[in-house]
Amino acid sequence: MNKVLVIEDEQSLLEIIQFNLELEGYSVTTVSNGREALMMKDQVDQYDLVILDVMLPEVSGLDICRAYREVSVIPIIFVSAKGNTIDRIAGLKLGANDYLPKPFDLEEFILRCSILVQPIKKQVVIPSEIRIGKYKVLPASFEVENTISNEKQELSKREMELIQLFFSKKDEVVSRDEILNTLWTNDQFPTGRTIDNYILSFRKIFEEDPKNPQFFHSIRGVGYKFTLPD
Repeated sequence: MNKVLVIEDEQSLLEIIQFNLELEGYSVTTVSNGREALMMKDQVDQYDLVILDVMLPEVSGLDICRAYREVSVIPIIFVSAKGNTIDRIAGLKLGANDYLPKPFDLEEFILRCSILVQPIKKQVVIPSEIRIGKYKVLPASFEVENTISNEKQELSKREMELIQLFFSKKDEVVSRDEILNTLWTNDQFPTGRTIDNYILSFRKIFEEDPKNPQFFHSIRGVGYKFTLPD
């Protein structure tokens, strides 16, 4: 059973989160005060996931995240009424794995939790070429080759990094926030729309019918899933 620490001072929301997580089989511990949560720093690794509000009494969620990251790599999801890009990036810079603005959809919230508590898999070795349908992706040269016509086109460094990330997470749902946190540095300020545009470009290249994709699938409200059909 996965153990979740929920740090939230809004009692009604705290109860809703606890109830829904327990319905999904999680063991839930709740804390409603920032100072109390900070005092749990040395015990945080007994949990599998932290749900952390930004605005808390006495000690902010940002300070708690910073403290937890000094001792643990436990997955952390921020939930906050402050959901603009600057606030989200501030949370991710501190090491949070995801950031969900309030109010949020409970089904989406549960899905994001389940993604983060999945067992860590062995690192995927990226091959020298990646086959996507009739196309061959060549990471070393940043090229995509049509294996039927032999035509080639170049990809940008960011496009290639994104394809490699999707390949390493094949058949998994990858959130927009995880993609941004993995590939973009602290001095850059992209948004979820940035990822959407890359996916549209990939569909034009790789999909026979971009409106009915075989490889790059949208998961509404969360992100994307890359698959390679047999």
